[in-house]
Amino acid sequence: MQKLLLFLAFITLGLGCKDEGESTGTVEGKTVFFTFQDMPEAQTINPKAQEILTDWQEFQDFESSFQVLYRANNNEDLALAIDDLLNKEKAMVEGEYPETFDNAQIKSRQRVVRTFLLNVKASIIEQTDVDEPMRKMLLANNALRSQFNIMVNSKLDINLILNEK
Repeated sequence: MQKLLLFLAFITLGLGCKDEGESTGTVEGKTVFFTFQDMPEAQTINPKAQEILTDWQEFQDFESSFQVLYRANNNEDLALAIDDLLNKEKAMVEGEYPETFDNAQIKSRQRVVRTFLLNVKASIIEQTDVDEPMRKMLLANNALRSQFNIMVNSKLDINLILNEK
């Protein structure tokens, strides 16, 4: 009886320690391709805001980089376009804003765009799906563009509201 129990213990131990598959400790990456289908369209900027933005060179460079982003055919192109956008966004932060757009509403939306640009870059590096981060980044950019329209169309004097006694 003891031999039978010893034999069953070895079989149980052997089956319990059996290697289910070869584990090398590396994550198998897959190549993820991105397309702009089903992505939000770019928000149009009204003529009043466009007139002010024409003189803001850093923003014009940022917008031209966005056009390059829309022409990305594969993940390598997308990664290069995202890096370029991050550099152009950094130049916008360090540059001088037009007086109309030198306020917290524009700067905070620009910071959100940068956050989602970094999310997209992380997804590319991690080789995960970039659809959701790209969608959020494009929506954040649309919010920035929409805020330009709101700023030039707004008839409220913020100083009167803030300095109310």
